[in-house]
Amino acid sequence: MLDLLIQIISIISFVGGVFFILTGSLGLIRLPDVFSRIHAAGMIDTAGVSFIILGMILQSGFSLITAKLMFIGIFIFFTSPITSHITANLARKKGVDPVGKTKGKTL
Repeated sequence: MLDLLIQIISIISFVGGVFFILTGSLGLIRLPDVFSRIHAAGMIDTAGVSFIILGMILQSGFSLITAKLMFIGIFIFFTSPITSHITANLARKKGVDPVGKTKGKTL
């Protein structure tokens, strides 16, 4: 019975991860500027990959693989905001303005 419950939670986690990855990918295609796309990429990293890793942890049980998956999750958790921040700073330095902003005033 417990095995079935773990399987169900794992499948729900995989489906949630796929949902966030597909939604974020659609955002990367459809959103208008680099700053909006950073948000979509962050959603893919934090929500999508985290749910997929959670599902894999539930599938693997408690083993060395679980520890490795947890380290991967922690690494992604800390590096995703850093890369988003660096990308936004580089875009600002290159003179890219957010959509809706015109020369010193916002719409």
